Amino acid sequence: MTDILIEGGRALIGNALVETSLLVSGTNIAELDASRGRARLAIDARGLLVLPGIVDLHGDAFERQMMPRAGVDFPIDIALADSDRQAISNGITTVFHATTCSWEPGLRSADNARGLMEAIERQRPQFAADTRFHLRHETYNLDAEQEMSQWLAEGRVDLFAFNDHMDGTVGDMAKPRKRNRMVERTGLSGDDFDRLVGHIVSRAADVPASVSRLAAAARAAEVRMLSHDDATPAMRQGFRAMGVAIAEFPINEETAREAASHGDAIVYGAPNVVRGGSHTGWTKASDMIAKGLCSVLASDYYYPAQLLAAFRLAADGVLPLTEAWNLVSAAPARATGLTDRGVLAEGRRADVLLVDDSVPLRPRLVAVVAGGKLVHLTEATRLLAAMATPREAVVAA
Repeated sequence: MTDILIEGGRALIGNALVETSLLVSGTNIAELDASRGRARLAIDARGLLVLPGIVDLHGDAFERQMMPRAGVDFPIDIALADSDRQAISNGITTVFHATTCSWEPGLRSADNARGLMEAIERQRPQFAADTRFHLRHETYNLDAEQEMSQWLAEGRVDLFAFNDHMDGTVGDMAKPRKRNRMVERTGLSGDDFDRLVGHIVSRAADVPASVSRLAAAARAAEVRMLSHDDATPAMRQGFRAMGVAIAEFPINEETAREAASHGDAIVYGAPNVVRGGSHTGWTKASDMIAKGLCSVLASDYYYPAQLLAAFRLAADGVLPLTEAWNLVSAAPARATGLTDRGVLAEGRRADVLLVDDSVPLRPRLVAVVAGGKLVHLTEATRLLAAMATPREAVVAA
């Protein structure tokens, strides 16, 4: 693997931006305040920010590559390859594909979740981003419990989330536009969809025991767990008691405070920050951040959002950029147990972004190094003359 010198940028070292150069060797950062030495490749980072790669613990924008329009499907391998390119081009060097395993047929079915998991495993060596599998279990999908337990035991799941969208589904049945969208996603007729929902709701009494068994399986497999859309402090307490230490999109402040008071990681969506509020009308993420009630921002449904959100928080005076960046890099790395990344330090994984911040609120990604490889570059003039290896020097003489 070619050594890379990132020369002369303003690098986020600890809690400060420092003018320095970084040497990447193999898959890691080998040296800070480095000189050119024998690096075969050098990148001129003068005038740019040098930041740790983004860690996205919840992103489901890949679904649009799989089904860009309702009823229009594309092969999973093509969709994942395109999603990888999109993630990298937005600075995401570690991506957890948040894959819903629902009682629905179609895009969010157990069959589709299985296919995604297998495709990620098969294509992982080809991806530029470190790509992982975040399994989002719809808790009413009781028929999939045994298979998911097996996936957990086999080490095939990197994050495991408990989702319960059943109340929303039932409520949306009375809203023609939302109902039609759900029906189109499943590929069923309207009548068949209504019958399916009725059957699923009838099994509600069996859900709590299933959740408990799956949480035990995840604990045994040492897989970190998330609970999605916690609605009350009691709900957060109940999930924490089962070892679920990540609160994902708590829907009100009192629930977020319950999570924060026990040191739980609290995830909100970066699109919420960029747009100035939730598209659902729930909690405003920037308010939660200002109150210390959000520790992680995820791309959610829009890959560009994490990069943009950090700069939006700084521009709005919510946090300095050095702290805002932790929400998309160091903090999600910690929450997911990835202690080898999220900061620029010697011996850490070489996931490095070069960002032009000259235009307010519009950061522009110039280069991405992921796992020690230069995988994205928009300005070829930033490449500096390569140093000759000892053998080349002898031949030239």
